Amino acid sequence: MENVALAFLLTTLAGLATGIGGCIVFFTKRSNTRFLSISMGSSAGVMIYVSLVELFHEADGMLQAALGARQGNMAAVLAFFGGILLIAII
Repeated sequence: MENVALAFLLTTLAGLATGIGGCIVFFTKRSNTRFLSISMGSSAGVMIYVSLVELFHEADGMLQAALGARQGNMAAVLAFFGGILLIAII
């Protein structure tokens, strides 16, 4: 029952945040493209960060189960930074 209440609370807070953001935009008199670009960049960065943290945690757990704690963790970290390097090269 605790998990259901927590999920409902988080869903409600997310919905309220969307509504508050909509009210801010609705009552603003002029467009500020600089603020918009900073806001969009920040939200994209947060979404990418959350995705990568979830993927890294799952990959780390699987690699630790397959290779052991130390080697699995090292493989996950090296693969993570290797992917960053590959994207930077591309």
